[in-house]
Amino acid sequence: MTSNLLVVTKGHPFDHNAFHALFDANTDIVTTFVEQPAAQVIMRPENIGRYDAVVFYDMLGIPMGPDDLAAAQPPADYANSLETMLERGIGLVLLNHALVQWPLWPLWREITGSTFRLTAGEVDGRQVPGSGYRGGAGEPHRNATHRLSPVGASHPVTRGLEAGFEITDELYLRTPLARTPDIVPLLASDYAFTQSNFSPPPLAPKAEQDSWAHDDGDNVVVWARRARNSPVVASEAGDGPAAYSNPGFRRLLANAIAWVASDEARAWARDRSALE
Repeated sequence: MTSNLLVVTKGHPFDHNAFHALFDANTDIVTTFVEQPAAQVIMRPENIGRYDAVVFYDMLGIPMGPDDLAAAQPPADYANSLETMLERGIGLVLLNHALVQWPLWPLWREITGSTFRLTAGEVDGRQVPGSGYRGGAGEPHRNATHRLSPVGASHPVTRGLEAGFEITDELYLRTPLARTPDIVPLLASDYAFTQSNFSPPPLAPKAEQDSWAHDDGDNVVVWARRARNSPVVASEAGDGPAAYSNPGFRRLLANAIAWVASDEARAWARDRSALE
């Protein structure tokens, strides 16, 4: 069955041709690409119903200083659209930098389940340091080559990936995800998530960067999440062409889209029995 997919971009540079090829190769979907802020019109309640799932690859709402705090909050119309999507149970896939956008918007952190922080602060009632990253072309912390392997029981998103796969990609050093029935770890990395392998949070104040200290981080790179009635797959993987062309990553993305668009995934998201 063919699914109608909306892919949302803007706010972070990427190789457009290589990224679009990810979706062109998938004959099970009909894809509409839209950039922000035009995406906010398509995601309004009267328009979003034509889509079975949405992939977010945008990066908005990042405050670069005290004068940017207003822009770090979403327009009321967009916030209402996201609330409606979650109520309707529309499936969402979040890739790489999309996970770190809107750091001051509680709803976005609720959707992602991520513990990533651009600066030190609170996550899930815990005080945590700013998160580190390993990525980009420069030394010493360019993208890492590592192996992703399924976590725990089999899941539709990891189907065909049982043996794991090697990938060269960006990585984040952050505190562990909450271990609740709302979050299901899917793929974990064999990389060493220790401070010495990562750069400090680039948008943190210089004093915080200079004194940055982070415990060993979480090696879960891909997870599924209930966000109200919506099934979500969050993937820190997917930074650039080396990932886009990777057969394992292509299988992961195709599986994730198919699953969040399925009746099975929507039923899982709406099932509250496991939370009681």
